[in-house]
Amino acid sequence: MTRPLSFWGWGYEDRFPDEDSRRGMVAYAEGTLGFSGLAPRPLPVLDAVELAPPRLELRGSLAEFCTIDRGERIRHTYGRSYRDLMRGFRGDFSVAPDAVARVRDERDLEALFEYCGRMGIALIPYGGGTSVVSGIEPAVDPSYRAVISADLRALDRVLEVDAVSRAARIQAGATGPVLEAQLASHGLSLRHFPQSFEFSTLGGWLATRAGGHFATVYTHIDDLAESIRMMTPIGAWESRRLPGSGAGPSPDRMVLGSEGTLGVITEAWMRVFPKPRYRSSASVLFKEWRAAVAATRAIAQSYLYPTNCRLIDAREAQLNQVVAEADHHVLLLAFESADHEGKHKMARAVEIVRAHGGELPKGVIDRDAGEKVSGSEASSWKSAFLEAPYLQSVLLSLGVVADTFETACTWDKFDALYEGVTAAVEETMQRMCGGGRLTCRFTHVYPDGPAPYFTFLAPARAGDELEQWTAIRRAAGDALIKHGGTITHHHAVGRLHRPWYDQQRPEPFAVALKALKRALDPAGILNPGVLIDPA
Repeated sequence: MTRPLSFWGWGYEDRFPDEDSRRGMVAYAEGTLGFSGLAPRPLPVLDAVELAPPRLELRGSLAEFCTIDRGERIRHTYGRSYRDLMRGFRGDFSVAPDAVARVRDERDLEALFEYCGRMGIALIPYGGGTSVVSGIEPAVDPSYRAVISADLRALDRVLEVDAVSRAARIQAGATGPVLEAQLASHGLSLRHFPQSFEFSTLGGWLATRAGGHFATVYTHIDDLAESIRMMTPIGAWESRRLPGSGAGPSPDRMVLGSEGTLGVITEAWMRVFPKPRYRSSASVLFKEWRAAVAATRAIAQSYLYPTNCRLIDAREAQLNQVVAEADHHVLLLAFESADHEGKHKMARAVEIVRAHGGELPKGVIDRDAGEKVSGSEASSWKSAFLEAPYLQSVLLSLGVVADTFETACTWDKFDALYEGVTAAVEETMQRMCGGGRLTCRFTHVYPDGPAPYFTFLAPARAGDELEQWTAIRRAAGDALIKHGGTITHHHAVGRLHRPWYDQQRPEPFAVALKALKRALDPAGILNPGVLIDPA
């Protein structure tokens, strides 16, 4: 029996705490966040959701793999941003797709392209449904007669493994656990572990330029893609397998980040790795934020390329119970390899962080394959990291506005960006919510800049939650652009980030993108409203 997913919240339905557990979490949440007046709110019921009738009839071959089942339509309505969760929590699924297509192969996609183009129906590719930027939401212009959500998760096989070149051909609908289980039989791993790993898919990672496990070098899924195959309304788009090429603009670079607007990714050759054997890790504590940032920059510019180089500010470290010491910022460092020990690299990294005032109370931990270390700051952070999306759903049900936003900027702009974003968001939380809490961490670092990731938590007013959240997100987006950051480092554009993406991209590029959209998708059926508006 398939384990049911929550129709409104994150992840599995049975992972949501019961009423007694939620009441018990109120005291913890109020004590940790400093809010008062929190209380469990009544949970939504699937049977109570009102849904408009579908605006199409499924006939012929489409009826073989498409459905208008009520539950399927509800579960393919939203991603998992706070806005999505709140609308689901309220039972509002007014923009649900009219049908869901369970795509079995590329012939099904061809049939969908033909039907939707002929009938004026929008088609939205769907992977794991974990978008936090409204990238899969069926909110399209009313000129479309209907909306179909094309679910790719049946395409979930590792089709080929080239052990000599260390690459694998993988179907786009494979989730993280599914593809990793298949690669493991070959002693290999994709080593791409985003927070949504359990539910998101390879195709979704490629379409949104997702960030994964490695904090340096192999930070984006872009770096792991060797060749991508995408079906478009005018035919298949597939690049040649090559380690690199200077033959004109890269076809794969046009597919990466296209967010389902140019075609539907069906498979890709991905660079894979032997599973690491040697690991060396350390947790570095800093009393001063600027010293912690300077140490992290020095590590990034040392070209040691640690696997993990995540700086967590004291507020987030306390929130996630990463360290016992109060008011300490934490830098998590790790090196790993299947070929050689990383002790010499770690030794140099330790020299660097100590020169900036960093302390290592537990020293360096070296371990071989199969060894696990529990009770460390790194293991505490990993547990908190994976539980965070579940916790967001619970906090929402207790009356907390909880969400994240992320960016990247050059090192010379970071101080001004950090201060500007902090001031703008904290002022907005105070004005809209009466207070709140903002934390920051670096998810990835480059020699020329960090990728800061912010979390905000504020008390919600019943009935005004979306207005509060919208104001906070608007303040954050405006501050990011004003201070030289990108509107997103790895969460994609979707519909949420469109206003700031339009400011960020060069106008000639926007003109070229629109022309490419017209050429590949003449009827404008694919994910309209994302990245660009269809003609």
